[in-house]
Parts: sequence; structure tokens; C-alpha cells
Amino acid sequence: MTIRVLLADDQALVRAGFRVLLERADDIEVVGEAGDGDEAVALARARRPDVVLMDVRMPGCDGLAATRRIVADAGPSGAKVVVLTTFDLDRYLFAALRAGASGFLLKDLEPDALRQAVRTVHAGDALLAPRLTRRLISVFADRAGRPAVAPERLAALTAREREVVALVADGLSDREIGDRLAMRPATAKTHVNRAMAKLGARDRAQLVVLAYQSGLAGVPRPE
Repeated sequence: MTIRVLLADDQALVRAGFRVLLERADDIEVVGEAGDGDEAVALARARRPDVVLMDVRMPGCDGLAATRRIVADAGPSGAKVVVLTTFDLDRYLFAALRAGASGFLLKDLEPDALRQAVRTVHAGDALLAPRLTRRLISVFADRAGRPAVAPERLAALTAREREVVALVADGLSDREIGDRLAMRPATAKTHVNRAMAKLGARDRAQLVVLAYQSGLAGVPRPE
């Protein structure tokens, strides 16, 4: 299966570089390029990409507003948005997650990491740069006691679903969860989907946020 990717960045040179890097992979095809948020929304509707790589700062409609519109248009089974930026700022990270982005990465990542990021998000996994994940965990750990999910929703989770949610929050894929819990990846994915439905999570990125806000995931030891 070929993964259809839309590039959104106001710098033509950046878009050209990403296109070259991505199309070196046999399973990735760039189906469009947008120079601003409005064009990204229009192309997402017209080209139906699987993944959108979205810059934050663009003229007119910025990347965060465009992400919100694309996610609303696409629905749960539609395009996944990965926000790519050179700006390592908390406000962009949190705004991107609130807008519905499935991933948030910095542009200093390696070419292989960029291609793998597209595959990871397309497979339904959340994706955050490691140092951003630690920061996100730290922020939500400081907010312990603020209920993010109604108690009855938390109570609806089975013990296995709670275990799986904690592993998703640790960044494990369905295959890795299956290896850890001695189950098939498809079974792990079923548990993840059921937990998302019970908690009202839009995708795995939001599930990670809810896991830390609600105490379903513990705070890891400092590295």
C-alpha cells in the first residue's frame, strides 16, 4: 500500500527537500504541496492524502488552524496530521495536540526518521519527538488531581485496557504491546480502540494526553 502525503510549508525549498526524502521510499507518494494553510485545507479535500506534514508558521491561515480544519473534515478514519516545526515551543506542542494532530516533530530529524514518522502515523500510532514527550509528561504530571475524564468513563475500562493504555502512553506500538503482553498485535489494537471509544479519545495522540491527565500512566523515572 502506498501512503499518500501532502506537504504544507511556506518555503518551497523545504517542500522540495521533503519531497525528495520521502519519495526515496517505495511506499510513500507525495500527492500535493501547499504554501499556506488555506491551500493545505483545499488540497486535503481534493487529493485525500493519508498523512499531512504541516508547518506551523505560514501566511494567512497558519498550520494549527489548518490542522483543526483538516481533522474536522477528515473524521477519525481520514488524514492524519503531523506538525513539523523548527520552533521548540510548548505553546505550539499543546496547540497542535488540541487541534487534533497525530504527531509533533522538530525539523532537525534524520531523513529515515521522517519516512518512519509518516509510516507510524499512517498506522494509527501517536508520534512525538522524544524530548517533547518528556516535557508533555512533566506538564501533565504537575496537573495531577485535575480530572480530564469523567469517573464513569474511567470505571468502564477493563484491567487489560488500563494496562494497554499505559503502554500506549509509554510510546509502544501495537506490535510492541503485543510482545509485552503476549498477545497478537491485532488484539492489542482492539484493546486500544475500545479504550479510545470509552474515554472519548479522538486518536492515539489524545489517548496519550488523557492517560497522563487521568493518572492511567505513571511518571517515568528521570533518564
